[in-house]
Amino acid sequence: MGPKELMYDIPTPLIAGGLLIAMLIATWVGYRIGFRRQNIETEQTRAQSTAVQGSLLGLLALLLGFTFSLALSRHDARSGSVVAEANAIGTAWLRLEFLEGAAKTQAKVGLLKYTRLRVEAGEVSADQYRKRDAFTASAEETFANVWSIAAANARDPGGPAAVSLTNALNDMIDALASRNAALDRHVPEIVLIMLFVTFILSGAMLGFSSGVNGTKPATPVYLMLTLIVLLVFLIVDLDRPRRGIIAVDRTPMADLLASFKAPVQ
Repeated sequence: MGPKELMYDIPTPLIAGGLLIAMLIATWVGYRIGFRRQNIETEQTRAQSTAVQGSLLGLLALLLGFTFSLALSRHDARSGSVVAEANAIGTAWLRLEFLEGAAKTQAKVGLLKYTRLRVEAGEVSADQYRKRDAFTASAEETFANVWSIAAANARDPGGPAAVSLTNALNDMIDALASRNAALDRHVPEIVLIMLFVTFILSGAMLGFSSGVNGTKPATPVYLMLTLIVLLVFLIVDLDRPRRGIIAVDRTPMADLLASFKAPVQ
């Protein structure tokens, strides 16, 4: 089961396009209402509308900054988890040298398969939950085989070599769990909904203020609406791993796999 959220599986361009249309409609409706009321509005009510408009724009800026920071931090966490997993697997590969003979060969073959599975899993879109789960299950099964070989054949059980190998394997499986968890952490949908509602209300207030003053929304208003939509596209794209334009760099895992030499059977 994937994340039970309404917008997570909707393509980002559709979200951005829908928001732009909604804001344009809200601006037009606000303008028509303001234009009809311009003869009955007083200077005090016009000033009040301007104050509300400024407050909404300030709230909009606050929400944009908060949401962008949150999305960027999640993106950075995913990037860091790829590097952490590559380092953990690389350390485990080196410490398998503590094993001897056939055990070392079998463990390295298993770890090579595990790394290949993790690289292939990194190519799967984050919304393909069943395929992701299948890769994770295969990787965990492969890890269990490597663990059993290491546990049964470690030299000097309880000694420094066995402890360091055990720690390396523990770090490796922890890195797998951390990376998978990072994929499922994104900006809460309620925050995005609040952001969109604020955008639409801001557009309505901009149109209303223009209508009350007897002028149509100027070009800068539409430029600002377009810029807002572009920022929303960027935020949502950052928040969706393996699905958008901005992707997490997965080359550390690919480079690690390329650096491994298959052990001689």
